[in-house]
Amino acid sequence: MAKNRRGRAISGILILDKPAGQSSNRSLQIAKRLFDASKAGHTGSLDPLATGVLPLCFGEATKFSQFLLDSDKAYRSTFLLGVITASGDADGDVVESRDASSVTEAAVRAGLQQFSGEIDQIPSMFSALKHNGQPLYKLARQGLEVERKSRRVTVYDIQLEAFRSGEQTGGNPEVDVYIRCSKGTYVRSIAEDLGLALGCGAHVKMLHRVQAGPFLEQQAVSLDALEVLKQKDEFLSLDNLLLPADCAVMHLAKVEMATSEQFYMLQGQPVQIPGSPNDGVVRMYGESGSFLGIGEILDDGRVGPKRLIATN
Repeated sequence: MAKNRRGRAISGILILDKPAGQSSNRSLQIAKRLFDASKAGHTGSLDPLATGVLPLCFGEATKFSQFLLDSDKAYRSTFLLGVITASGDADGDVVESRDASSVTEAAVRAGLQQFSGEIDQIPSMFSALKHNGQPLYKLARQGLEVERKSRRVTVYDIQLEAFRSGEQTGGNPEVDVYIRCSKGTYVRSIAEDLGLALGCGAHVKMLHRVQAGPFLEQQAVSLDALEVLKQKDEFLSLDNLLLPADCAVMHLAKVEMATSEQFYMLQGQPVQIPGSPNDGVVRMYGESGSFLGIGEILDDGRVGPKRLIATN
């Protein structure tokens, strides 16, 4: 016998401003509790150190979370020069300190350009990638290291936004960097590789995600703000923060179908829809404008169901 889910059957996408010092999954579970939601999932982990845009999918929207997981991202980060940590960020133990006093802004600016475009990265042992079902960071915490394959990623834009010398910081030089990149890009690896190129070492001191797919930090809401609404039992205000599920797939071509076509589509049958693209995945809407899910153009030109929104 199927087990009933506890909580409210709500659907939509919440753009969360993840706080520092907390895992993405912990943030998800807190938000799920505050919404009293029966089903929720996040769209790719942010490191505990990181803050910023973390889209959370509730209910039927979880069916489209993969599109956000695969989307491009943008970050603002601060790199601390002259200090190498085990994890490549400020959460790791310091393994070496070097003199970075001679590093100039011009050298940093030139060094960053080597990371523009398509680059190969070896995932950090402190990443969430899995080896034989075990996250790499768990193995790293046990003092273990396994071989990782290089991955090709794309850095669309990388800019030096500020340089602070040791005299300005009262310690080691720091650089503020803006990075817009493809999925799977490790900012900590860029920091470490930049430090290697400069001959002084570096790690990520701060990491803030400003964009994930179509979602911007201006849309993000904090857990504290959600807590205030929860304490006031303002579930309507909470629910109004949820974006429609189709916001995750607005980059796909749109097809609209008549009531008869919708009937067969919701039965899981491919249908012929005039004006459909020749190939690819599409987002589908009924005659009333309601989002039905996503479909795929078949070899014979019909649109076949791929992931449908539950209607009852």
